[in-house]
Amino acid sequence: MLKSMAGGALLPLAAQVPLALAQLPATARPPLMELVPVLKEITQGAAVRESRVKLEIPHLAENGHLVPLTVSVDSPMTATDYVRTLYLLSEKNPRPIIAKISMSPGTGRAALTTRIRLSGAQHVVAVAQMSDGTFWAASADVIVTETACLDASDIT
Repeated sequence: MLKSMAGGALLPLAAQVPLALAQLPATARPPLMELVPVLKEITQGAAVRESRVKLEIPHLAENGHLVPLTVSVDSPMTATDYVRTLYLLSEKNPRPIIAKISMSPGTGRAALTTRIRLSGAQHVVAVAQMSDGTFWAASADVIVTETACLDASDIT
């Protein structure tokens, strides 16, 4: 009887929890240049715009050894408009440049599907350097429950 009374008393509060959570302000992601400092070296100070690149990665990855990732860039891949280089960057991995892929008009499609290694909760960034020298990017946050990347300082 006490359990049912306690449950009944908490029912109005439970209905308000989703409303309260919905009213919490969303935490903003830091600017890409702050998120992955190596991006400054890659772009040499050029602006990075966030569109044209689509990054698909699971929000929750149970195993950091094999996190699936798909990147595509909206590009016609012609002689005058193509992706020159596609970078995959990690916010917290010991080596922040996960991959650097060179492309040309002969590549056909500016798309890549692979698996990457990640460590902990972090943002992954895909950056496309176009043939005209512009940079386009997309980012996604990932929570990894089983860490895969360790540097020598993590080994005891």
